[in-house]
Amino acid sequence: MLKKRIIPVLLLRKGRLVKPIKFDKYRDVGDPVSQAKIYDAQLADELIFLDMDATSEKRFDTVDIIRKVAKECFMPLTVGGGIRSLEDINTLLKAGADKISINSIAVENPDFIREASERFGSQCIVVSIDVKKTAKGYEVFTQNGKKATRLEAVEWAKRTAGLGAGEILITSIDNEGTSEGYDLNITKAICDAVNIPVIAHGGAGTLEDFYDAFEKAGASAVAAGSLFCFTDQSLIKTRRYLKVHEVSVRTG
Repeated sequence: MLKKRIIPVLLLRKGRLVKPIKFDKYRDVGDPVSQAKIYDAQLADELIFLDMDATSEKRFDTVDIIRKVAKECFMPLTVGGGIRSLEDINTLLKAGADKISINSIAVENPDFIREASERFGSQCIVVSIDVKKTAKGYEVFTQNGKKATRLEAVEWAKRTAGLGAGEILITSIDNEGTSEGYDLNITKAICDAVNIPVIAHGGAGTLEDFYDAFEKAGASAVAAGSLFCFTDQSLIKTRRYLKVHEVSVRTG
């Protein structure tokens, strides 16, 4: 049985670590490299860096941060934000990233998923899907939650898997930063619809939320930012809690 993964997320704006609520109301909370070192010491399964406004601001400037983290940390790194080309992916991989998260470019040009997977391997390509409840149901948004796409989330997830995505990162815009728990409905719907790993993200507030994402929604991994950054719930405590509740996680 594959071990369930616990993945801290560092949300960035212009090189700084930030805390957003529902993709808005950002607060600067520090240096991402220092925080990455803490997670590495706590034996994080992976670490995700997402540059929140890089695409809408047409920036691509996380390379230096990734290079610094890769030199000092040993956990796998997933990086997203501002990616517009295969060369951008190549640049980040050379800087030390292990996986690349794509969102807006995938919606604008779905064939980019196939092209990236064929060149770098599907295990390297994570499609990030930001969803919000609207009158249309669960709708996919891009441009850091600012642009509605009219895409239905489950159908889009199935399409990305068919195009070669190796993993899906599903983020609830409504729940992000609220500490009210993951949106289990959309997470489970996507987990049931695809045969690739799904990472639940957006809203974790308690260790029970992780358990629910794994056991009730079927997620392969859980990702969280605020819970690890702004509470006393460390990765060590999280693993201990999940093991006590018989969830198969890596021994730290």
